Amino acid sequence: MSHQFGETSAATALLKGQDYCPFIPVFGPPAVMFERGLGTQLWDTEGKRYLDFLCGIAVTSLGHCHPVVTAAISEQANILLHVSNFFANPVATQTAVMINDLVVEAGGTQGQVFFCNSGAEANEAALKLARKFGGRGRHVVVSALGSFHGRTLAALAATGQPSKHEPFQPMPDGFRHVEYGDISALQAALDPTVAAVLLETVQGEGGVIPASHEYMRAVQSLCRDRGILFMLDEVQTGFARTGKWFGFQHAGLDPDVLTFAKAMGNGMPVGALWAKKEVAAVFSPGDHGSTYSGTALATAAVRAVITEMKRIDAPALAQSNGQYLRDALSVLPAVQSVRGQGLLLGLELGQGADAKSFVNAMLQRGLVVNAVNATTIRLAPPITVTKSEMDEAITIITEVLS
Repeated sequence: MSHQFGETSAATALLKGQDYCPFIPVFGPPAVMFERGLGTQLWDTEGKRYLDFLCGIAVTSLGHCHPVVTAAISEQANILLHVSNFFANPVATQTAVMINDLVVEAGGTQGQVFFCNSGAEANEAALKLARKFGGRGRHVVVSALGSFHGRTLAALAATGQPSKHEPFQPMPDGFRHVEYGDISALQAALDPTVAAVLLETVQGEGGVIPASHEYMRAVQSLCRDRGILFMLDEVQTGFARTGKWFGFQHAGLDPDVLTFAKAMGNGMPVGALWAKKEVAAVFSPGDHGSTYSGTALATAAVRAVITEMKRIDAPALAQSNGQYLRDALSVLPAVQSVRGQGLLLGLELGQGADAKSFVNAMLQRGLVVNAVNATTIRLAPPITVTKSEMDEAITIITEVLS
């Protein structure tokens, strides 16, 4: 039976007269079909202009089609795309060094990098690393309710959202979920079967909820005391999004394992697992891998992103632009609070609000945001967003919410 387009599906623009959708229906009918982007701006197939304050969910942090990243991808495509991991390539090697240097400068310890293609893959690698580290009988990973770590089976099992588990039961065992921010609940869950704790410093899909610094430090201390890996999912918070290079910096942490993706490629599909050298050493050749681990093309994009983010001091820019938005939006009568860090913000509208209907109204007016739950609207514009673009978005949000 064919999957039918919804009446509002933008895909019908390219498939007029057909009722067959070429895509497996895991995303639902798209509201808009975009064909071009530049900086903070997007244009749909009808030529309508939008401001992108979602960035493909915190991905295009330097904006769409950034000339430095575009040039890096284009130039690399003429030099070398891919060789197997029987061999090295200089671009991936240089980029891994750059990532490790950033982690060390942020207060971490020397480590090593494994490249992959997405945040889910990075978390899968981290979960396998935790099991190898703990050994048989000590394989449990504790994560938080409300968390999101990916759609692959183990990453989904680590995700603390039971409704997402239901269609795929039975889920892999070895996963335990506790209340986010409750150190007593975490402590009670840490029995001798636990190999690692996996947390986000800001729960993005859970409602843009930052953990307190005290909580994160207490978690790190518990892990140290018990010889448990302290693993942080920085897929959405990493690479300057929160006003620092990484979310863990805000609390002065020293994690054992980090996972990255999203902004590190500015739209190029790429992710990474970083682990302290002594932790990474538990992996042996053949324990993990990926055909596309560390392709020259993907890592050329990452190298360009890091170089450009350093040049513009992206963390400071995210902090100042985030504060500008926070100050303007927190005074709106319909906004109960503004949560988040840097340019990862959640507008809490309060009980009874219908965030999705507001998001749809904003889209009609040319502003792309999303509802992470029934009462929270997420904003994650490019770090390079201009003041005039922020003012334009603030006007749209104000009009819609009022």
